Amino acid sequence: MSPFASWAHAAPILLLCASNLFMTLAWYGHLRFRSAPILLVILVSWGIAFVEYCLAVPANRIGRSVYSAAELKTMQEVITLVVFALFSWLYLNEPLHWNHAVGFLLITAGAAVVFLGRAT
Repeated sequence: MSPFASWAHAAPILLLCASNLFMTLAWYGHLRFRSAPILLVILVSWGIAFVEYCLAVPANRIGRSVYSAAELKTMQEVITLVVFALFSWLYLNEPLHWNHAVGFLLITAGAAVVFLGRAT
């Protein structure tokens, strides 16, 4: 495998992880600041989401050279679940219960089906 091929495989995953941190913060970070005016929350969230786009777009552009669009979207969804679960637990102090874990595992199992029979 050439160095470029390994970068093309790894970069989308790394960039999608980073982009999901920003998007989760944009969508859910304000929940700790319920007294903030909604217009301010929207504007700040929009600014944070801009960073997410600056990471997600290159992730998909680079990743498309080695992954299908369906595989990229599936990766993004699983990464989103992992980031959200950690964010919810660590930042929002919301415990994860057994039903959350089972649901996330079922979604991850469904995601694995997308990669079955993948030509390498």
